[in-house]
Amino acid sequence: MKMMDTPALTLETAASKFAALGSEQRLQVLHVLVRAGPSGLSMGDLGERSGITGSTLTHHLKILAAAGLATQTKHGRSMICAGADIAEVQALSEYLLRHCCADEICEPKENNDG
Repeated sequence: MKMMDTPALTLETAASKFAALGSEQRLQVLHVLVRAGPSGLSMGDLGERSGITGSTLTHHLKILAAAGLATQTKHGRSMICAGADIAEVQALSEYLLRHCCADEICEPKENNDG
């Protein structure tokens, strides 16, 4: 899947986005949204898949949305959590890796996560 080009993040913007991920529960919510893809999930499905429900889920989703990492849209009577903003998640990842091995030649390690 080809991602859209996004401008490089500033240190301040990256720090703000990483701060939003400073909770295991928020990281879990974002992980579930990334897995769900661009069609997103209803609040019920997101709660079921993440194991986080009710006002706690709403709170964490609000923080992720404020950081630009997730969005919420209303579809009829259901609140749909449009999957994570993949371009923003990719930009955050690229921020970490942009200067990988700039001071030393290194080989990326294989990812054995599945």
